Formats: sequence, structure tokens, C-alpha cells
Amino acid sequence: MRDDVKQLLALQNTDQKIQALEAELVRIPQLQEAAKDRLANDTQALATAKSNFQANEIEIKNVELDVGTRKNTIDRLKNQQFETKKNDEYTKLGEEVVRYENEVDELETRELELMETADDLRSRITDAEEKLAKTQGLVDEEIAELQARLDDRKAGLTETNTTREDLVTQVDDEDLLDTYNRLYNKRESQAVVRVTSERSCTSCHVQVTPATYALAQSGTAIAYCDNCSAILFP
Repeated sequence: MRDDVKQLLALQNTDQKIQALEAELVRIPQLQEAAKDRLANDTQALATAKSNFQANEIEIKNVELDVGTRKNTIDRLKNQQFETKKNDEYTKLGEEVVRYENEVDELETRELELMETADDLRSRITDAEEKLAKTQGLVDEEIAELQARLDDRKAGLTETNTTREDLVTQVDDEDLLDTYNRLYNKRESQAVVRVTSERSCTSCHVQVTPATYALAQSGTAIAYCDNCSAILFP
């Protein structure tokens, strides 16, 4: 293999490494945000559970107030009933007492239902707290690992960029270097590729001519794929 092709191949390997590192630097923060989203979902679930419990407690208090109000009304009506001397008024007050007592029964039944709901909601809060604590631990660990990986990739990118600068200085032919850069961007990171013994370009998978294959084998000059123009090596 020609020395300049070897240099370009080393440069291509370095460029591919840089490309992979840069992709990681984009992807890792996305993974960190995804982890935070999982934590946010569990945090919201706990907040919802607490809010539902509080709303239920408020409703219990309101029912208790309604029960107290009606019992006070019943006591007042009974006192009026005791003081009245008119039969029709006594009967009418008695009917009112019965109506309010029925309402008290209904409200107390509702209060019991709400108390049962409170037990269920309290259990949901406990479950949500446990799930959040577990998720928090996992997310903290995952974010820390991702941050360590991110720092490592940043350091690796700096080092690899320095390596690339050194490799570029080793390529004496600027026109060849320009050709390589153009092909690398055009051919999806495949500027320098192998040509198989069946004369197939491993970039575009099209068979090159015998003359092109012979040139790549001989190394007397740079051989380019007849179809995609990639730089060939045997």
C-alpha cells in the first residue's frame, strides 16, 4: 500500500473516531435529560397523590361541618318543638327534624366513604414516595455515570483532534488531502476503502475495471473507484 494512502487511511480512522465522539457528546446529554424526565414523572405522580389526599381531607372537613350544622339545626328544631303548643306546628317541626336527621345519616355515610378513600390515597402516597426514592437513586447513579462518560469523551475528543492535526501535517500532497476531505464528507465517512479480490469497491459495492484494480494493486499511483471516486487500496 502506498505511504500516502496509509496516511489517509490513518486520518480516516481518526476522523471516524472524532465523528463517533462528537455523536456521543450529543447523545449523552439527551440520555441525561431522559433520566431526569423519568424522575420528573415520579415526582409529579407523588405530587398528584398528595393533592388528591388533601382534596379528600378537605371534603371530609366540609362534610363534618355540614353534619355539625344540621345537628345544631335539629337541636334548635327540637327546642322549638318542645316550646310550641300548636299541634300542627309541632308536627311540622317534627317533619323538619326527620328530614335533617336523614340528611345527617347520608352525610355520615359519605364521611365513612371518604375516610375509606383517605386510607387508599394515603397508601398511594406511600407507594409513590417509595417509587420516587428508588427512581431518585437510579437516576442519580445513571446521571453520574453519564457525566463521567461525557467527561471522558470530551477528553478523548481533545486528544483525537490533536492526533488529527499531527496526521494532517504528514500528508504532503495538499490536493490529495482536499480530495480526501471532499470524499469523506460526500461518501459518508468512507473516503479510503478496500477493493476486494473480486474487484468490488467496499464503499459503493460496484465492480471496478481491471485497469483500476491493477493500479490499486501496483500502488504506482492513486487509484479511484470508477463509480464513486473513493480512494482504493488492495
